[in-house]
Amino acid sequence: MTNHVSVPDRSWWETAVGYEVYIRSFADGNGDGVGDLAGLTDRLDHLAWLGVDLVWITPFYPSPFADFGYDVADYTDIDPLFGDLDAFDAMVAKAHGLGLRIMVDVVPNHSSDQHPWFRDAASSVDSDKRDWYIWRDPAPDGGPPNNWITHFGGSAWTLDEASGQYYLHLFLPEQPDLNWANPAVGDAWEDILRFWLDRGVDGFRIDVTQGLAKDPEMRSNPELRSLVDGMSRNEQWDSFEHRYDIMQPETLDVFRRWRKLCEGYDAFLLGETYVLDTAALTHFLEPNDGIHRGFWFAPMHLQWSPEDVREVLEAPIDAVPAGIGWAMSSHDDPRAPGRYGDGELGANRALGLFTMFAGLPGTPFLYQGDELALVDGVVPPDRYQDPVVFRTGVATDSRDGCRTPIPWEPGSPMLGFSTADDGWLPMGGRTDADTVAVQRDDPEAFVHRMRAMLLARRELLSRGLLATQPVEWTDLGSDLVSYRRGDLHFVLNAGESALELSCDNEQVIFRTGDAEGLVAPGATSPAVGAGCSVGPGEAVILQSVMLQSSAADTRA
Repeated sequence: MTNHVSVPDRSWWETAVGYEVYIRSFADGNGDGVGDLAGLTDRLDHLAWLGVDLVWITPFYPSPFADFGYDVADYTDIDPLFGDLDAFDAMVAKAHGLGLRIMVDVVPNHSSDQHPWFRDAASSVDSDKRDWYIWRDPAPDGGPPNNWITHFGGSAWTLDEASGQYYLHLFLPEQPDLNWANPAVGDAWEDILRFWLDRGVDGFRIDVTQGLAKDPEMRSNPELRSLVDGMSRNEQWDSFEHRYDIMQPETLDVFRRWRKLCEGYDAFLLGETYVLDTAALTHFLEPNDGIHRGFWFAPMHLQWSPEDVREVLEAPIDAVPAGIGWAMSSHDDPRAPGRYGDGELGANRALGLFTMFAGLPGTPFLYQGDELALVDGVVPPDRYQDPVVFRTGVATDSRDGCRTPIPWEPGSPMLGFSTADDGWLPMGGRTDADTVAVQRDDPEAFVHRMRAMLLARRELLSRGLLATQPVEWTDLGSDLVSYRRGDLHFVLNAGESALELSCDNEQVIFRTGDAEGLVAPGATSPAVGAGCSVGPGEAVILQSVMLQSSAADTRA
């Protein structure tokens, strides 16, 4: 396998495919029922075999786990639940030896309320750290300073009884927001990034990218509709125009500084740009400034229809063609195969859509288990862990189903995830057929279809067929979503029945309906004009027949 880490390419992420590891649920190396760094290290070979290039790891820092690690109590250490710095270094070394790069999750919008910074800040209004967080006096009626709410529902302000002031938190009260208007916060964060860069990490996934800077006047957001009991967290959030709490222009200044630092390490900056508006997405994705990529979250909210699939693909390409992080699932959203359709249809659609991502500019990411076509695991209410569901009382707000452990092999209660009989979450109804081992032993299983697609993308890049070619959207019919990149034509059947393609002078070189991989240059493959049926959810890649003939003649 090529060692991509050793290639001196300052834009290595231009051709990378990423993979999100939700550390608690990936692999348990010490038998306590919780995933950890040792378990990840043991399973890195699977990711190298699969054909990904970049591994994003969710937070592993010391934490009280009010939000499962996104409440950080120390940004430069490892929580004993996951291992220690030696285990981290060993994981990075093995990953690099396999040609995999490592990206760690950083949480700069807020810390834990147990972080020494906040404990100092809350100890006195005269504390040197007081201004590291955002404090305000009550409104005239004694209530919160403004109408801002959290991403998890409820007011974004909590009263500190000792001082009589409120502190701001866009998430849980246990996650107070840092004050990025204070230069000392920026200085501290540069030291944090350098600490991990010096340990060999290759980049950072930036949590709450859009939230760092706030309106200095703390003005209330315009209200779009009244809040009522029983609203989900998303319904509450969408009841306001978020004019003053997120997307402030000063945030870009933070990332300009980060990018300058990361350029010295050839490191990648990827933002959790949780906005569904492409105009807002461009704010952080200046071509030579700010972050390198920002996640486009519309695919994670996609309710399948040809029109919506087309819009999800076209909108960001037209706005920020080189800056997209493509993903269809994550640790915060229901898994794609279950959202896109029942059973095999949902799996086919997920693979078809990911194939369309893979041909577009940007960096596509799998979420752990996407390669197995996993749907959400079943978590009964008495096993709920997600703090959001306890805050809102709305069962559909629970993120536990997409976080159930990865099934590795049959023969034990936890299907190889752990030697324990139970885990921090249950397996959620997984079967032997869902496991990595069983699927890898079956050449027709979904994991081989996903691997074939990833290796096909790598091969097309090596042939120079995807690197710089512009995207041209094509119209093949209402249920077909398609685009060209140079001499390649990507087509997805987003409808509900098989369709016949009829395109002159093109040949199918890859289809998601099998696991045979990319057709070799010059090899015989059915000509589209001779009849090519594309099933529901299936994607095909076509190439100019003239180009293939020319390439074969040149080699001869």
